[in-house]
Amino acid sequence: MIEENAHVTQVSHGVAWVEAQRQSACGSCQVRGGCGTSALAKLMGKRRNSVRALDPLGVQPGDDVLIGLQERALVRASLNMYILPLAGLFAGAFAGRQLDAGHGEAWTILLALAGLLAGFGLVRLFYRKIQNNPVYQAVILKRLT
Repeated sequence: MIEENAHVTQVSHGVAWVEAQRQSACGSCQVRGGCGTSALAKLMGKRRNSVRALDPLGVQPGDDVLIGLQERALVRASLNMYILPLAGLFAGAFAGRQLDAGHGEAWTILLALAGLLAGFGLVRLFYRKIQNNPVYQAVILKRLT
């Protein structure tokens, strides 16, 4: 399980909205001065992300909590988010390439874009399917304050 400290901002019927500060491991790396990831982390700053979490403990706004998310759920959701649009893009480009038959690249480009949009549509369907699935929800594990 992936765990993170967070601060409760709102609560409502078994659900809490928590803010977690974006973390970067760049502060502990010895090469941080010459690394592009470190520069990007500095550029992005230490913004806080608001996350919806299941609340089995009955926390209150202002509480500091430990939230958790199943690693398997995060990996599966991340793969779907990236792989489905790319697969659609490549499948569309391949189909367009087969239709072109020496007439330029118009079909390849059009069908690649159509495949990309179809991939984004599949991501949206996947998100709607898992939106209320507790396996894919962050959960408040314990109060810290």
